[in-house]
Amino acid sequence: ASFTVSLRTVDNVTVTVKLRSGILSSCRIRVKNFFRSELKIKPGENLTFAFTCSTPEKYFIMEIQKNIDCVSGPCPFGDVHLYPLGLPRLNRTFTWDVKASTKAGLELAFSPWLRQIEPGGTCPDFVSYNINSCIDTAIVNIGTFCRNGSVSRVKLLGGVVMSLHLPWNSHLTTSGFSIANRASIKRLCIIESILKGESSVTLMSPNYPRGFPEDELMTWQFVIPSSMRASVFFHNYSLSNCERKEERVEYYLPGSTSNPEVFKLSDSQPANIAGSFNLSLQGCDQDAQNPGILRLLFQVLVQHPQIDENVTHLVDLSKEWNMTVTIHLEGWPSRIPPMSEPICLICKDPRTCDRGLTLVSGASYKISFLCKDLSRLRITAEKGISCVDIRWCQRKIYSLSVPKAITQLPIQLHKFIWKLLAPDLISIEITSPSLKLQQHVPEQRCNTSYSYSIVSATPQTELNVGVFCPGGSIEKIQMRNNITISLKTFGKGFLNESNHQDLKMSFVPHIKDECTFTVRPDPKAKVYLQSPNGPYGLPPYVSISWYVIVPSKQVAHLGFSKDRMGITCETGRAYVNIKEETPGAEETVRREDELLPKPRNMYHDFWVNVSNCKPVDKTQLTLQFWVTFTDKQMDLGVILAVVAGAGVLMAIGVAVCCVKKKKKKSQNPMVGVYNTNVNTQMPGKQGLFKKGRKNNESHVYAVIDDAMVYGHLLKESNGLVAPEVDVYRPFDGPVGSLPPSPPPLSFRKDIKRSSNTEEPTSVPDTDHDTYTFAHLKSGQSEDNGDISEKNNGDTSTSLLENKEQNDLGE
Repeated sequence: ASFTVSLRTVDNVTVTVKLRSGILSSCRIRVKNFFRSELKIKPGENLTFAFTCSTPEKYFIMEIQKNIDCVSGPCPFGDVHLYPLGLPRLNRTFTWDVKASTKAGLELAFSPWLRQIEPGGTCPDFVSYNINSCIDTAIVNIGTFCRNGSVSRVKLLGGVVMSLHLPWNSHLTTSGFSIANRASIKRLCIIESILKGESSVTLMSPNYPRGFPEDELMTWQFVIPSSMRASVFFHNYSLSNCERKEERVEYYLPGSTSNPEVFKLSDSQPANIAGSFNLSLQGCDQDAQNPGILRLLFQVLVQHPQIDENVTHLVDLSKEWNMTVTIHLEGWPSRIPPMSEPICLICKDPRTCDRGLTLVSGASYKISFLCKDLSRLRITAEKGISCVDIRWCQRKIYSLSVPKAITQLPIQLHKFIWKLLAPDLISIEITSPSLKLQQHVPEQRCNTSYSYSIVSATPQTELNVGVFCPGGSIEKIQMRNNITISLKTFGKGFLNESNHQDLKMSFVPHIKDECTFTVRPDPKAKVYLQSPNGPYGLPPYVSISWYVIVPSKQVAHLGFSKDRMGITCETGRAYVNIKEETPGAEETVRREDELLPKPRNMYHDFWVNVSNCKPVDKTQLTLQFWVTFTDKQMDLGVILAVVAGAGVLMAIGVAVCCVKKKKKKSQNPMVGVYNTNVNTQMPGKQGLFKKGRKNNESHVYAVIDDAMVYGHLLKESNGLVAPEVDVYRPFDGPVGSLPPSPPPLSFRKDIKRSSNTEEPTSVPDTDHDTYTFAHLKSGQSEDNGDISEKNNGDTSTSLLENKEQNDLGE
């Protein structure tokens, strides 16, 4: 098909057809017998042309520009028409370049009204307007707009360059705007926006996101029914570097006695405005060397007055310290609800409202809600507790409970965060005296209305201790470093349960492990405990301990959820240590390359300690174990052992008497008789027992071999009850309340072992702290770290040999 374009000189219109930018095509424009890739038709020309392809809209665009001079001649006021007609169906851009004096401003009126979009955005129908203001040689982009919005008019100072972009398949036949002449507005521009009913409009400063012109002034006029309420929110802004004056916004508000009301861009902007108002943006004289950028993107929300807008709620934070409370819309500020959703605002006075409101401790607030559905609001609070004076804070117990000023509000508490900061050499202790805590693990999930998430901040990394809820068996958690506790609620049940919170914290002396748990399980329950940072695993070289309290008439059954630790160490060794809290108790130690202990009975309070190495690859150490309880029962083996022990005592008593009689008759003492005149006892700390062995004669034996008769009883009873005379167990010293430490550093290294033995190099004991349970006494040989179940074959023999060695030492 061929097209004929006839342009009148008086219209001053130029038509250009050219290839789209970046397109290479064999399609050409044919004018008579000539082929072109670009065609320009000037005013007064009449031209017929055609395309050499059937789909020219894929390759060509058309620009139609009309120049209007309102300075030297009269302006063609009124509706602006699309001229010329009969153009080919290509993507078209109509541009009207109107030159006007700054003493007589121009007004553009739109039908339908427009909606401003950010530069680079697209309109649903791909029909868009672009408005540029021209003052002398300076061009300022007022904005890009789509159809069907609230912007009804734009008034400009001086000339304007107005562009209309139409897609090739658009059937639009009118420009949609008209031009009128008005008096000078003495500012860059005025944008009028008419809002009817509940609605929202987003607008931007000229040249957005580039800078607003230096020392310029512009105004937005909002026409709002007096029965509605409007609120202004600044979503994105930046400031330039001013040499003179100050950047600001000014409001003319209905009913205000101090118009214009001046605000900084960083201030909370007016809200709940009844009726129409004006908003102006004023620039400043900028620094020539570093001007900076002044820009603003804001939103105006319009809603009906709320029934309870005059109902205030008192939030008294005057007695709180170092705490902030934020009331916000669900998902705010990361999520801004679309215009179709109901508006929900929080106000701390009739004019200061926002989707989020932050209150600080030390003051009282009267707040109100402009919200039809309060269930969409949430509360997030944060409180800091730190220790400045160690002498004072170590004697104080802090309550980690949500203040009533928060729980009494008709809004759901989303999260309450405590940030606990401890000085060097001071640790933090968390207790729950009455409720106790349950660890949230897959086998034992929390089903309460709230839970605590505990995170420890170490110098190198964060350690996620775990998620805990009330109603468990953990009564104390000690953390070596600063920690953050986050209380999170689920549903509305927390309002009723909040009165029973009993979480406490205090500052305690420094602990060696990263974390220590004190567990007092319910004798009728099965308790699952898991190492922190699950399922990602413990950080390298971190040690964790659990102290499990066993009731006096109960026996604890301890088992691990898997057979191995499941890691391979690159540096050092990973260990699991188990030891009962009783004098002479043996320690069970397992490395990462060994099987974890089988389920076993524990008759006293006991420790479980896990210490990590630096794993290879991405393997991580996670440990989970369980504890159950049964009533103690006296079995036949124990009874026989007790009877046998009584028999041995009687036999030894008779033997001692015989030895004494023979000693009086004999001139030469026997070789095996103890010589009380020689003090061979090594100096050391006084034990728990006040009467030492040197003050009695229980260690004197007449016939040492008789004790071998009872060795099989120890095997049958698994060594649980040991005779007090025939088998001697060396006393390990006072029993402390601190957890066992990992094995000495030498245990963490790869020790060269011979083919027949696994004896590591002996390490002298230099640390007498009761915290550890792997240290050796002076003169005592060191075992290979796997002693729990290897010597059960001949217990009495090895123990009697130990007795003889200790007797010689004394």
